[in-house]
Amino acid sequence: MEYVVYILRCADGTLYTGMTNDLPRRLCAHNSGTGAKYTRARRPVLLFYQEPCGSRSEALRREAAIKRLSRREKEALARK
Repeated sequence: MEYVVYILRCADGTLYTGMTNDLPRRLCAHNSGTGAKYTRARRPVLLFYQEPCGSRSEALRREAAIKRLSRREKEALARK
């Protein structure tokens, strides 16, 4: 099963990083208010970046690495 690490741009301009094995379902959850607590008060959210990963463990590692990046580094990653 393929996993995806993603970055969302929230309505207040902040960025949220997460991972899932079903990106369309997860985006719907974030936008309906049943996703992460962080995004509930910052709707609507837009997909800003996505990166496929081969396994759940790889996705978790990559998510953690992206979360450690600065905002500027995340924006540069999305421009690649």
